[in-house]
Amino acid sequence: MEHTKNLIASLPEAAKDLKLNLQSVLSDSSLSDTQRWSVALACAYASRNPALQDAISADATRVLDENAIDDAKAAAALMAMNNVFYRFRHMIGKASYGAMPAKLRMNRIAAPRTSKLDFELMCLAVSAINGCEMCVRSHENSLMHLGASEAQVNDAVRTAASVYAVAVSLELEPAAAGDV
Repeated sequence: MEHTKNLIASLPEAAKDLKLNLQSVLSDSSLSDTQRWSVALACAYASRNPALQDAISADATRVLDENAIDDAKAAAALMAMNNVFYRFRHMIGKASYGAMPAKLRMNRIAAPRTSKLDFELMCLAVSAINGCEMCVRSHENSLMHLGASEAQVNDAVRTAASVYAVAVSLELEPAAAGDV
């Protein structure tokens, strides 16, 4: 976790709690090491902060194989699309929109490169970041049917909250004069 620790050491004092929270979710949770790092990586991609992506990616490669890394990217990419589309449907609340076919390709959700359970954890976490209630409910339901525990669901969302908060915190302080 060397790269991530170095990055969070640069956070402003206002984000001290987040330093501890990110270290905690990345080292101790009900998620396996693979689940923990793939969820964190998908959330880092969803956060769109290059420094955070680089740090978590560098540390995640100790644990994740190329299939898990690719699934993290796919989860972030697919949820970027799905969360916008299904959040719109939920916000509008008209049955007529719900009756229309989505006509959006999302085959990867049915056939991830890793396990279905791990991919659903990534999708749930990214959906929580993106604020799509319909998708969060759908992924939580899928996870329950796949045998995930509520503790795993909770820890995936704790990871999402911590990773996203660090991404925001990295933008709180203006760059030093030599950094621009």
